[in-house]
Amino acid sequence: MNPDAKRILILGAYGLIGSAIARRLTAAGHLVTGLGRDPVAARKVLPNISWQIADVAGLLDPNSWGAHLQDIDVVINCTGALQNGHQDDLEALHHHAVAALSKACASRDAQLIQISAVGATPEARTNFLSSKSRGDAAIKASGCRYQILRPGLVLSETAYGGTAMLRMLAAVPVIQPLAFADAPIQTVSTNDLASAVLYAVSGDVPSGFEGDLVEPMPRPLGEIVAQMRHWLGFPRATRQLHMPRPILAVLIAAADGLSHLGWRSPLRRNAVTVLQDGVTGDPTPWANLGLMPVAALKDTLACMPARAEDRMSARISLVMPLLVATLSLFWLVSGLIGLFYATPAARVLQDVGWPYPLAVSSVVFWAIVNMVLGVTILFRKHSAMACWAMIAVSAIYLMASSLVTPHLWGDPLGPLVKILPAMALALVARITLETR
Repeated sequence: MNPDAKRILILGAYGLIGSAIARRLTAAGHLVTGLGRDPVAARKVLPNISWQIADVAGLLDPNSWGAHLQDIDVVINCTGALQNGHQDDLEALHHHAVAALSKACASRDAQLIQISAVGATPEARTNFLSSKSRGDAAIKASGCRYQILRPGLVLSETAYGGTAMLRMLAAVPVIQPLAFADAPIQTVSTNDLASAVLYAVSGDVPSGFEGDLVEPMPRPLGEIVAQMRHWLGFPRATRQLHMPRPILAVLIAAADGLSHLGWRSPLRRNAVTVLQDGVTGDPTPWANLGLMPVAALKDTLACMPARAEDRMSARISLVMPLLVATLSLFWLVSGLIGLFYATPAARVLQDVGWPYPLAVSSVVFWAIVNMVLGVTILFRKHSAMACWAMIAVSAIYLMASSLVTPHLWGDPLGPLVKILPAMALALVARITLETR
């Protein structure tokens, strides 16, 4: 047992960065508690730590943090959202909640370690970075003991966030589509980020420290994606396809629109703007501490051997939007066809003895069910449930048809046989919807 163990609260502990930090601190013998708003995701990602369930964006008064900071020595803020949405308010999450938290930490003499972002300045072109900077400023004005760490583009063994985006791009076969291939990028691994936090918790980083956690030299985004292809074991692209700005604008608008349905695409406006501006920082302040330096991209990838499941995950993330769109279209169109051709469809049931009103009602009912499922899968919150419902409804179709109209199994067009691949597609889509 660590005699210097501290009681640590990690905000956003089930996220990509938070979970890496939680595991590192737990391994070092510290007593870690996580705080997040989703109890299912929390206990799935880190089942072996204690949890507090709360929405950080709703804790906007220092007094509201009192119960959460009881007996806590160190708070690590890993919360963050890329863009405003139906679940995310950047100003509340990055600024007002952090301001309240820092005041609460000052009143309890708790140390606060803020995971900010490279480029977080008031003049930044995105509200993601500018709101982060206002939160950083609030911490510095609060009087609490703090360290502010600003990571570059974070890479992880887990395919999530920026790592998932790079892997998805690397999985495109033959050609390499890319926008802003020359944008300068500096990366940092979750391993190095977690080590930096451990140094801060252990007292090796002075209070009031601010610094960027980035590899020594920037490199073009195109080079990073090429190295990611090589790391995953995919063939080198035959050519690089520079995304025309009009097409990119359409993709950004579509991604922003889908965000209202809960889909957090890496092509949303803030993410693209950040990449366009470059993700670069100054490694000097961190290097001057004389602690473990941030590894260069090549060394980071060398410490993360790519596995077969990494290649599979990259390919699945690439086709996942196509799977969801295909299922949505399939169920919507089948429902519309059922409504428009309810009378001819009802004749199949009439031929086996069903009365016309019952036959038509059945066709219309299941047509509406099909359409509801086709719409429901488009909402990220309900998409997994929609996949299971599609499988269940398909099974009902097969069982009912086998009992009532078994002759359809011999139909040359195979209306029942085609249900089987539709069920398989829904099952594959359900698997691809796992994000953590």
